[in-house]
Amino acid sequence: MRWENLTESAEHGRADAALFGADAVVSRTFDTPEFAGITFHEIRARSIINRVPGASRMPFEWTVNPYRGCSHACVYCFARKTHSYLDLDTGLGFDSQIVVKVNAPDLLRRQLGSRRWTGDHIAMGTNVDCYQRAEGRYRLMPGILAALRDHANPFSILTKGTLILRDLDVLKQAAEVTDVGISVSVGFTDRELWRTVEPGTPAPDRRLDAVRTLTEHGLSCGVLMAPVIPFLSDSPAQLRSTVRAIAAAGATSVTPLVLHLRPGAREWFMTWLNHEHPHLVRRYQRLYADGAYAPKWYQRRITRQVHELAQEYGIGPSGPGMPRRIREPEPTESRLPETTQLTLI
Repeated sequence: MRWENLTESAEHGRADAALFGADAVVSRTFDTPEFAGITFHEIRARSIINRVPGASRMPFEWTVNPYRGCSHACVYCFARKTHSYLDLDTGLGFDSQIVVKVNAPDLLRRQLGSRRWTGDHIAMGTNVDCYQRAEGRYRLMPGILAALRDHANPFSILTKGTLILRDLDVLKQAAEVTDVGISVSVGFTDRELWRTVEPGTPAPDRRLDAVRTLTEHGLSCGVLMAPVIPFLSDSPAQLRSTVRAIAAAGATSVTPLVLHLRPGAREWFMTWLNHEHPHLVRRYQRLYADGAYAPKWYQRRITRQVHELAQEYGIGPSGPGMPRRIREPEPTESRLPETTQLTLI
């Protein structure tokens, strides 16, 4: 595992001091069914607020990611490539080797209190899910949310995890003093498809129940309808079923996002596709022949269909529950505040 090359100098292109030393890594396994086969690498990070690269398409500049790797095990996850920076496997290793920044809440509180921090919006869940299974044990998010609340710092959360409901009280407190955006990711409602492509996540209907609970408690919540998976969840009937369920859950908005396949994710997804749906392999090769993204004509078609359905069911394509900040995630960020470009996120 390459722990010593976690940072690079943005100005000089050389290795800088490690984000954490090898002696700061403690690896643990837990003898409980929900963590079977998972190893947690507990580290003490030196920075927790990360800057999104200038070339990114993201509409926000700063993120906080308390975890790296994700037990949700989504076969399409774009962040898989980042595990290779530590010589960790981007397939099963990404699903089962989880880096935990155990000092994230205290570190964030300290950085928010720095005179150099100007109170910009912070996005969470744009790399790996901050409410993945590990959060049930490590409980990093309550401290992170409390720090953001106490500094009245605006933030947004994107999650597939129903564990966010545990933190309802602190979320409501934060919403009283700053701008809070919450979005739940539900790309489709097909349970059979869910079992194979998102095996570690709560079922889509449970996620929509979380949307309903959040809105009932006065927290505006939108749905990122992502990913729409070509030839598997994109038929007119499937799109209608998903948007109808999203509307019934009380979501304030729905924003579709077509599957994209970056290096790392692409190889893992195509291996899964060849095993589960071999008849679709050539169609995918043609559809994604030009790179990580489906053709513009296809993306526009899906977006138009979803927006028309959203209008029919009385919800907008975007709105306060789906902050403009949440779009297609990028896999690299840089550290607050001045010089070091990080590959660890």
